[in-house]
Amino acid sequence: MGIDSKQGYELVLVLDCGGRYNQLIARRIREAGVYCEMVPYSTPIKEILRRKPRGIILSGGPASIYSPGAPRIAPELYECGLPILGICYGMQLMAHDLGGKVEGAEGHEYGQTDLEVIATDDVLLAGFPEKIQCWMSHGDYISAPPTGFKVTARSALAPVAAMSDAGRRLYGVQFHPEVNHTPRGQEIIRRFLFQICGCRGDWSASSFIEDQIKASREQVGEGRVLCALSGGVDSSVAAALVHRAVGDRLTCVFVNHGLLRQGEAEQVRETFGKLLQVNLVYVDASQRFLGKLAGIADPEKKRKIIGHEFIRVFEEEAKKLGKVDYLVQGTLYPDVIESGTETAAVIKSHHNVGGLPEDMELELVEPLRFLFKDEVRLVGEELGLPEAIVWRQPFPGPGLAVRILGPVSADKLEILRQADAIVTAEIERAGLGREVWQYFAVLPSMKSVGVMGGERTYAYSIIIRAVTSEDAMTADWARLPYEVLQRISSRIVNEVRQVNRVVYDITPKPPATIEWE
Repeated sequence: MGIDSKQGYELVLVLDCGGRYNQLIARRIREAGVYCEMVPYSTPIKEILRRKPRGIILSGGPASIYSPGAPRIAPELYECGLPILGICYGMQLMAHDLGGKVEGAEGHEYGQTDLEVIATDDVLLAGFPEKIQCWMSHGDYISAPPTGFKVTARSALAPVAAMSDAGRRLYGVQFHPEVNHTPRGQEIIRRFLFQICGCRGDWSASSFIEDQIKASREQVGEGRVLCALSGGVDSSVAAALVHRAVGDRLTCVFVNHGLLRQGEAEQVRETFGKLLQVNLVYVDASQRFLGKLAGIADPEKKRKIIGHEFIRVFEEEAKKLGKVDYLVQGTLYPDVIESGTETAAVIKSHHNVGGLPEDMELELVEPLRFLFKDEVRLVGEELGLPEAIVWRQPFPGPGLAVRILGPVSADKLEILRQADAIVTAEIERAGLGREVWQYFAVLPSMKSVGVMGGERTYAYSIIIRAVTSEDAMTADWARLPYEVLQRISSRIVNEVRQVNRVVYDITPKPPATIEWE
């Protein structure tokens, strides 16, 4: 269940047909000041209308509309009076459902493509030059639009690259306006939101703080609450929100699972025990977690083991405190999406979503479940959290277990902690801490030959990963200055025993993910 328009927000729903850019659609809509959620394409029309959205977007997807099991929507949706924008597969679906003709192309359009605008009076493309750039990613194409639609743009392989039926407020584009590779794409999205859907654009991440406080109070009632606190921005903001809602009935539990960065346990205890003045319980469960992870190499198994053990520890602590029924987590929208939905494949099971045991005794309270990371930071600033917390480096819940490739051991953890501390220190020393989204070290299982002190070595490598991003759904590798990379490399091979090589990961997301496991 998401946030309904009855809570005061204008709502636009993206019907998710499984495309890899779909999360970006939601991001672009929110950037325009309109609240948006992704829901499965199969969401019943009754539920869609109950939530009173201002408009609908049919997303892209990898399927052909002629494929068995391809996404379909209820035909009544086109007749309900809501504005609809179809993107890529979404436009093909609209065309097919309303009587147009969709065919398989002999050649595919993928990447930067020239678009010819042929209807400059169309609201989405009005005032655009005759030739513009866009980003295409499709095989099928529309050869004839449905009755009542006019063609508003075309490309070399797509005679109907955009179409509209202004009377019914139905629009479609074959290209992807949500990606940065379509230079005027955000303008197209804003025109749909404001000129077609009539949105005001008065939503912001901080604007729902009071609503989430109210929602937490309604959910919890007079009950007592635990918060799974890691010290990162997500769990910290979730804790601050719920603390405002229930006060001293909240107890934060910080579990040291033995997979933390250098000095992290001490830093979290210092910050939350004194600075934020919340009830804080510290649990050292490092040996317990390391024992469960012994010999486990598969990353999905690691994540599920860690997620399971976290919940068991929280349940045990809840019993010590007496009657506790609720558990606060800093779950974010990307966590939910990457852990797999009805229309999106599992990328990795986040320990706080896909790794949860089925027989949990505590009911989850997740006030940030529909926010992206940058939105959480804005909420944190609005709540008055210290900058050191709001802008703390993102760190996965499974910790260094998913930055050690293969089985986890105490020796490998110590190697990685030392190397990671050097990466952090040198990037912050260079003044790049706020410019780079995330930076860390990875320890692979392989070893390689080196020469140190005139003698042969056979030791581990360290991989440096540094990326730029807005929301962690997509990312590019950070162009760190050579002198920074040189200092990191030199310090690691000189200061960290059992390491003789340092490499730099220059892969964007996608096709990679930010983390290695």
